[in-house]
Amino acid sequence: MLLYDNAISGNCYKVRLLFSLLGIECERREVSVVDRSNRGELLGGLNPGLRVPTLVLDDGRPLAESDAILVYFAEGTEYLPEDRYERAQVLQWMFFEQYSHEPNIAVLRFWAHAGVKPEPREALAKFNGGIAALEAMERHLGGREFLVGNSVTIADLALYAYTHVAEEGGFELDRFAAIREWLGRISSLPGYISIDA
Repeated sequence: MLLYDNAISGNCYKVRLLFSLLGIECERREVSVVDRSNRGELLGGLNPGLRVPTLVLDDGRPLAESDAILVYFAEGTEYLPEDRYERAQVLQWMFFEQYSHEPNIAVLRFWAHAGVKPEPREALAKFNGGIAALEAMERHLGGREFLVGNSVTIADLALYAYTHVAEEGGFELDRFAAIREWLGRISSLPGYISIDA
């Protein structure tokens, strides 16, 4: 398999993390998240959105969008529950990650890495959205070890990817005790790799 990847992207990292936990190997091809000038040529026939991660399976079929890749590879494993309701809860948290969490926390982190100076009003809106997402996670994780059920799922991996580096975007996690404990549980999993591995 070939993974069109980026070393600092949380969306790419969540795929690499699941692969590591499952013992799946793949070839990686680094793609810039800043210079998008060759995206059409590189990914045009594989991913209509021209985004990373994009995966090419061994049989040549492409698969795009990080959470779709997670679901595909988690099928039949401990990381995706068989129970219908719990599966729906996993998807609920993955949709939350892409709609409420990633557009705020990941964007502020990306701007910091890329040296982008956003308008103060736009930066504040992203910050407030990120805090609201973290507060929702904190409320839910209070008294729970993982987001769904009693074991780690791809919902945890999806939200871990940008939460564990949220401070790089200006989010202090000191007041989020349940999140910090949850981060520790994820980073202690057998097969865990860091984002820069």
